[in-house]
Amino acid sequence: MNPIFADLPTTVFEVMSALARETGAVNLGQGFPDDPGPEDVRRKAAEAVIHGWNQYPPMMGLPELREAVAAHYARWQGLSVDPGTEVMVTSGATEALAGALMALVEPGDEVVLFAPLYDAYLPLVRRAGGVPRMVRLTPPHFRLDEAALAAAFSARTRVVLFNNPLNPTATVFPEEDLALLAEFCRRFDAVAVCDEVWEHVVFDGRRHRPLMALPGMRERTVKIGSAGKIFSLTGWKVGFVLASPPLMRVLAKAHQFLTFTTPPNLQAAVAYGLGKEDSYFEAMRAGLARSRDRFSAGLRDLGFSVLPSAGTYFLNIDIAPLGESDDVAFCERLVRRHGVAAIPVSAFYAEDPVRQVVRFCFAKTDETLDRALDRLSGLARRTA
Repeated sequence: MNPIFADLPTTVFEVMSALARETGAVNLGQGFPDDPGPEDVRRKAAEAVIHGWNQYPPMMGLPELREAVAAHYARWQGLSVDPGTEVMVTSGATEALAGALMALVEPGDEVVLFAPLYDAYLPLVRRAGGVPRMVRLTPPHFRLDEAALAAAFSARTRVVLFNNPLNPTATVFPEEDLALLAEFCRRFDAVAVCDEVWEHVVFDGRRHRPLMALPGMRERTVKIGSAGKIFSLTGWKVGFVLASPPLMRVLAKAHQFLTFTTPPNLQAAVAYGLGKEDSYFEAMRAGLARSRDRFSAGLRDLGFSVLPSAGTYFLNIDIAPLGESDDVAFCERLVRRHGVAAIPVSAFYAEDPVRQVVRFCFAKTDETLDRALDRLSGLARRTA
């Protein structure tokens, strides 16, 4: 057995979701919405199964989807990419991440990571032979710090794996943080693999700024997006990769021997969806922001300390004011005694974890959120 995977514990998401099923808890742990996703996009997928091509599509993706991806990013983020040589379709963003790391990292190369981090990153880096170098981010704002970057980067840095907006902290990194990271990438000749799956799920008038758009980053960035997050269709697993031709040629080889291709009906539906009017994307953000505000206000009314949530499906609470210092124990009591499942953010740290932050998913119906708040009121009364 490969120890990288054999020695991995059961993920916290699986543990908490199993506890939610076992106890009948309101599951605000795993990050998926109650909404079934836009009906017109789902109908396009169904029509494509019946009337379209169901054999192998091109390895790089359907031409119509690659063109739609290029047009979408030109329209929303001002990026100019060639759909024929700089766009690839993958079976989800995690496949894109795995392929990028396999393509770019040789044994002994150092990879800069930012904790808290998505749980797939570390085993994928290690499986590629990379040596992880952690940059520890801390609440409440989880900002980048020049001294921490200087300690992580070295002459052996090959790749920087950067998630923006950041899951689990709901951070949208400001321009000055992006400029600082770009400076280090240029100085150390590192490739930035940018997990930007939450790029459309940003609030309060924000617009996503891709690292690829910064000076000197166009040729050294692999940008990864996700139709599942854009359309709240998390089970579809359709990802996009943007990169310059020299990088893409190698990325494509890794993709070829991972999944090779992605269901053509889903690709056709996503191509349609990416061309939807601006009003769809604005309404999607507005609806999620309303849910965030509703749940955040309810938590504050109960006396919880709520951290900023600038994007993603998530918001976090600081449990230190409750006299709590162990987020794992807190979440276990929360699901067993109060019937609400959440995620301890310490699970997103590989070392020296922050243990005072708990993550909730608010991409739920009003009824679900209100039911969770009603149950959490019991906890608030106990700690008052």
